[in-house]
Amino acid sequence: MTTSPPAPDLAARPTPVLALRVPLDEDAHHWHRVFADPEVMEFHGGRPAELSVYQELTARQRRHDAELGYCLWTVTDAAGEVVGFTGAQPWPHAHFGPVGAVEIGWRLARTAWGRGYATAAARTTLERLRAAGVPRVVAMVKERNTRSLAVAERLGMRHAETFELPDGSERGRRYELAL
Repeated sequence: MTTSPPAPDLAARPTPVLALRVPLDEDAHHWHRVFADPEVMEFHGGRPAELSVYQELTARQRRHDAELGYCLWTVTDAAGEVVGFTGAQPWPHAHFGPVGAVEIGWRLARTAWGRGYATAAARTTLERLRAAGVPRVVAMVKERNTRSLAVAERLGMRHAETFELPDGSERGRRYELAL
């Protein structure tokens, strides 16, 4: 009888070296570049957004940081290269979902996938949110996005509900974590 090798211990994986910073003006260009990959955008509209979307998003995140003490921060790797963002912001939709909640999220370049960046950056986000006095966060994840579901679970978030998107196209999961 043969046995399979043991599954890799994710806890034993070295934590990647990364930094989080409030988005700079030029980060709109970086985000536009790293998110131009259709695989990265699969669960975010399916296609790359225009540069103007990222210009507005980075400006909004600077306002969030100034007003709230948290935002979607730019994530850089050990070499200082932008690999995406992680952080939190007030839930951006008024017509569905956890209106009034603080949502944690992440989006990384394809080259950063599977290397521990999302979990490490999200853990740093949770530390910063605790320090800012945020009592609770949610994560809204499309049910097919197994990578992000796994990150939410590694963060210790609790699956609170399964819901249908307003357009009925697919289902998502709301995770919660008390800080």
